[in-house]
Amino acid sequence: MGEIAIAALMDVLKLQNISASMMGALFGLFIGSTPGLTISLGMVLLLPLTFTLPPVTSFCLLLGLFSSGMTGGSISAILLNIPGTPSASATAIDGHEMAKKGRAGEALGTAITSSFFGGMFSLACLVLIAPTIAKVALKFGAPELFSLVLLGLTLICSFGQKSIIKGLISGVLGLIFMTVGLDPMVGLPRFTFGIVELQSGVSFLPVMIGLFAIPQILEGIVMGAEVIPEYRARLSGVLPRFRNILRLIKYKILGAVMGTAIGAIPGAGGPIAVFLSYDYAKKISKNKEEFGTGIPAGVAAPEAANNGMAGGAMIPMLTLGIPGDPITAILLGALMIQGLTPGPLLFQYNAQFVYSVFWAFFMANVLTLILAFSTIKLWVRILQVPKRVLLPIIGILCVIGSYALRNTFFDTATMLFFGLLGYFMKKYEFPVVPMLLAIVLGPALEQNLRMALIISQGNPSIFVTHPISLAFLIIAFFSFTGPLVKPLISGKLKTKNTSKS
Repeated sequence: MGEIAIAALMDVLKLQNISASMMGALFGLFIGSTPGLTISLGMVLLLPLTFTLPPVTSFCLLLGLFSSGMTGGSISAILLNIPGTPSASATAIDGHEMAKKGRAGEALGTAITSSFFGGMFSLACLVLIAPTIAKVALKFGAPELFSLVLLGLTLICSFGQKSIIKGLISGVLGLIFMTVGLDPMVGLPRFTFGIVELQSGVSFLPVMIGLFAIPQILEGIVMGAEVIPEYRARLSGVLPRFRNILRLIKYKILGAVMGTAIGAIPGAGGPIAVFLSYDYAKKISKNKEEFGTGIPAGVAAPEAANNGMAGGAMIPMLTLGIPGDPITAILLGALMIQGLTPGPLLFQYNAQFVYSVFWAFFMANVLTLILAFSTIKLWVRILQVPKRVLLPIIGILCVIGSYALRNTFFDTATMLFFGLLGYFMKKYEFPVVPMLLAIVLGPALEQNLRMALIISQGNPSIFVTHPISLAFLIIAFFSFTGPLVKPLISGKLKTKNTSKS
């Protein structure tokens, strides 16, 4: 195996493959950091180029885009509070607050190094224990996936920072919106009001763009608020000091483990991984009250999970031929275009190519780290653009991005509707993250709930008789009740202390 691995490394280090990986990484940074554009769109744009390229060169190009696109999503999330990718939504919570305090360089540096750590951790898992992780992931059926998604939804309480009631209202509204469309089991339209476009449901990307970008644009242009952080020519803290790396290492490990594990479960999705990582980073921190105010730990955990998910999603793709998310579905298509069949036989008959994929992913992570740090001042210069110029440009990109999803202006109208809703929610201090979580996780929650009940012939005990499902339900119970009970306990303790004094 050693000789095969070395031969694969020599193949990846050819000039054309290094160049392809660098092109993919640069394009990924641009796609990921541009509001309204997604990595999936970037993959679709590059896929035709791979038809005439050798298999290794093709994967160097696509994996460069995959890795850097995940990292690039944090750039616009931190600088503009507009996530470039859905998984960067959690990064914006603390990252943008750091930018507003003049610590944009530190936030970007933390995001880049954490993404690299998560990517390398997931690569190690991909190389060393991929078959084992794939076997565990195969045990996740409908009951387990329902309980996992339910666990993700319990974070709604954690993100209602100022008011848990407002957080719950926001989450319930999101669940109501996700019921629009065709019933996933019987195919009957629900709440479509005769509008054909609504039969496909509410698309997540226009919702995300609307909730994050439009309120920023309206506040900046209409209300005249300072929504763009002040530009500072001198960036501080971009390269983290050794003691800061050690201080954040537990959050990076937490994010990387969660990202890789959840990414390896087909259909679980990146948003679950990043928001769970953010929430549990908050739980293990000694300074829980500082989360949401702009601290590096709030950036490190979700960013490590973000890129950890990338490697994790490749585990079932390569070992079982099952894509973990939409991006790896495109990678799976690229693999089959090259005449290669994913699964156990790929490791047996095309071992050198598999090792080439490992080395290509390693090189993609390294190049992303180098290019992201090399171009960081260029990205921060976005803040130099006058607000009256920058915000309309962002608005145009949002329209293009929402339209490009399915080539319909209905998605653009959806984006504008949720933009206005997000503006009023922000005005009256309703958190938008719970709504976002509910919309992205709601369809999977309903589908797996109903599928599990069909399997058990309507017997709900299926959720507690499966050990993995039961474990997730117990964690979900404590995650949901914790934020509700904590204020009551704190209030009683304060009352007792007051009466004693």
